[in-house]
Amino acid sequence: MKGKALKYIILLATVSIAGVFLIQFSFIRSSYNISDEQFKESASVALKEVAWQVMLATGSTANFDSITPVEILSSSNYLVNVGSAIDKDLLKSNLIRELKKHEIYYDFEFAIFNPGEEQMDEGILVMQNSEEKPSFYEFPLNDSYVNYFGVHFPDRSSYFNSRLSIWYFLTGLLVLVVFFFGYTLVVIMRQRQLSEVQKNFINNLTHELKTPISAIALSANVINDQKILENPKRLFEYAKIIKEQNTRLSKNVEKVLNLASIEKSRIRLNLDKLNVETFLLETLEVFKHSTSGQKATITTKLSKKPQLILADKFHFANLLTNILENAVKYCEQDPEILIKCKQRKNTFVLSFTDNGIGIPREYRKKIFKKFYRVPTGNVHNVKGFGLGLDYVHKIVKAHKWKIKVEENPNGGSIFTLTIPI
Repeated sequence: MKGKALKYIILLATVSIAGVFLIQFSFIRSSYNISDEQFKESASVALKEVAWQVMLATGSTANFDSITPVEILSSSNYLVNVGSAIDKDLLKSNLIRELKKHEIYYDFEFAIFNPGEEQMDEGILVMQNSEEKPSFYEFPLNDSYVNYFGVHFPDRSSYFNSRLSIWYFLTGLLVLVVFFFGYTLVVIMRQRQLSEVQKNFINNLTHELKTPISAIALSANVINDQKILENPKRLFEYAKIIKEQNTRLSKNVEKVLNLASIEKSRIRLNLDKLNVETFLLETLEVFKHSTSGQKATITTKLSKKPQLILADKFHFANLLTNILENAVKYCEQDPEILIKCKQRKNTFVLSFTDNGIGIPREYRKKIFKKFYRVPTGNVHNVKGFGLGLDYVHKIVKAHKWKIKVEENPNGGSIFTLTIPI
């Protein structure tokens, strides 16, 4: 799948999902408002019936048509004006009956206004199972009424849940679909990135193997000519080319084989006690005689107190060499490498500061992934497989060490290796 097509698909999918969520939210909001109005209407009608029953019991129904018995303060709060004395037990029984009659099966609190004290009497909380409890809710007052009572519904969530349950279900289903869609999209993106990385790896591998093979074939053709015997110096030069390219070819094949070996089985370390600074100096001595090492100026700042660590000699040496080779390979000037060794509490810190091209912040966590190489556009001055730092990371992880990459303020990178003592 091409990059532009994938971007258009992601954009279209994002807009579609946002639109669906917006419509879903609008429906839920509209349904909530409708349910709220339905509840107000049902509660108002039920309380109006209660007011009629109370007034009928006291024989004062003549004023019923001249008053507005139910005042809706909010969807949870109501004041009911009856214009006559109110009996608490009669009021409670009428409230229970009329609310159930209008399908309001929820807890409610009520309190009767006491004109003598000009405040509400102690309220009562009536549960769904008709159990009673004292109510501590502060009912609002109305200076225009004389005989009235207040009703409060403390929790109406079950009412809305019952009416909006289908929308909750559909919303949950939509979220689930979006989750699986997002997961599928992530898998596609990862597969695309993996495909791109593998493509680059194959191209680099082809180049790295084809170049020495071509050089060896060319040199072999020249040597195969008998006239070359007349010029021993030229014969020696071509023999040297064959040797160098054969070494290069062997190293590349060895890298691939080492990777395959590491992937197939868990790395088994042969741990030995090493004087880390002595081992470092020995490794540097070998590196300085290599093609990469001859180009670099290496400076070391060692700690005064020698430190012993547990490490696998073979893998540790390869780890150090990989970091040093990268410092030389990715440098556009004369390579300079500063190696510092110091102790911090119970750890030993080994840092490699180079003056190379550096690594942008967004790529620093990715460089330790297999086959990954920092994008350079259409410029490919440095060839490689993207295996070196992947190997370094695997060895660091196997030793239970830590490694991080930082920016060198003077240009380049700083690789820091933290080793428990």
